[in-house]
Amino acid sequence: MSSLRVRFAPSPTGYLHIGGARTALFNWLLARKEQGTFILRIEDTDVARSTQESVDAILQAMEWLGLDYDEGPLYQSQRFDLYRSKVDQLVGEGKAYRCYCTVEELEQKREAALKAGGKPKYDGTCRERRDQPTGLPFVVRFRTPQDGETVFNDRIKGTISFRNDELDDVIIQRTDGTPTYNFVVVIDDADMGITLVIRGDDHLNNTPRQILMYQALGCPVPEFAHVPMILGADKARLSKRHGATSVMAYREMGYLPEAMVNYLVRLGWSHGDQEIFGLRELVEKFSLENVGRSAGVFNPDKLLWLNAHYIKAGDPQRLAALVTEFLLVRGIDPATGPDLVAVVRTLQERSRTLLEMAEAAAFYYASEISYELEAATKFLTADREAPLAALVEKLEKHATLDESAVEAAINEVLAETGLKLGKLGPAIRVALTGGTVSPGIFEMVAVLGPQESSRRLRRALRHLR
Repeated sequence: MSSLRVRFAPSPTGYLHIGGARTALFNWLLARKEQGTFILRIEDTDVARSTQESVDAILQAMEWLGLDYDEGPLYQSQRFDLYRSKVDQLVGEGKAYRCYCTVEELEQKREAALKAGGKPKYDGTCRERRDQPTGLPFVVRFRTPQDGETVFNDRIKGTISFRNDELDDVIIQRTDGTPTYNFVVVIDDADMGITLVIRGDDHLNNTPRQILMYQALGCPVPEFAHVPMILGADKARLSKRHGATSVMAYREMGYLPEAMVNYLVRLGWSHGDQEIFGLRELVEKFSLENVGRSAGVFNPDKLLWLNAHYIKAGDPQRLAALVTEFLLVRGIDPATGPDLVAVVRTLQERSRTLLEMAEAAAFYYASEISYELEAATKFLTADREAPLAALVEKLEKHATLDESAVEAAINEVLAETGLKLGKLGPAIRVALTGGTVSPGIFEMVAVLGPQESSRRLRRALRHLR
């Protein structure tokens, strides 16, 4: 084990979205590469908005992506006593103070500052206040130094500096006694020994305030690495209007976790021109030095392309297990028809998602085929009757047939009737599936089996007569 300790700290106020999942992945990859420690912390101090349902959704998404953690999940809501003691410590040392300004007074100060052309920061009215009125509501503010700069070296963005006099005396405890995000994240990261904070660059402006709090508490300051945001195709921040942003929504649409992981890592990180990465390879090659400084653009088509690649290259046994739930939702029990693994093999080349695969597999398990009107009119015609009947006769002689035997039987019919496969093939396809789009005829007949194929061909013969 190395000394590296990183964390992923989502708020359970909704699902795990694409941006959060990428942050978790970057932390996980670096921890695994350097044999460090990856911690999952649930930041649920927002009691009003945090739900167990959201916690469960986050844990399910982490499990689906394969991002196991070494410590956790740890919950901030179970650590309020620690936060209160640290607030009291800072107040006692003069590094934080009580502020009795009302909401109305603060709004007036804000408006006055804006009119004067200044920043709407707190003016420090209570900063040097000595009296401690009883019975009045108050917040606790951190006493930010008014001179100098806070400078840090970001592992992705380089050296960044902030003037301290531009920073606010940020609130660290609300009037109801609950601590605020900027404060508890410092306490937790210090208490958990976090050595590197990898997070989205929407947190960049929080960093100088947090560094000053580490220093005020006498705690080591971790390194920081701020990852650029993920944007939609219109270069606006990724949101629901760009499509699904929930990781688990993609699972429900039939995406594979390895495709999602591969896609997420490439949203801001690169290794030459390589696009396809296995998880073990990612652990070997990942580094913060190759994370770009510009925002990543979410491209659903690229994700779909990757998913199709992983389905095509996937283990049919595993894919069959995964596609089962998509079939059951459609009211199809794969135990009632041909071997699902064999079915999957016929569909891997043409399926981009498990949902597409389930839809394409439905005909294999149908008790009655519904013909597409245009296809049946065009291909189930009188001149196809004799060759289809001949094929039925040949198939019914066998209990099972492999693809080569099916091909041989069909070729015999073609030789006997003088037809080309281009003429007979569509009729067979419509008879077996109801339409003109399906896996290859030879493999399809082999999977359905000669008896079921014959039954469907006989029904098609009745139809065309």
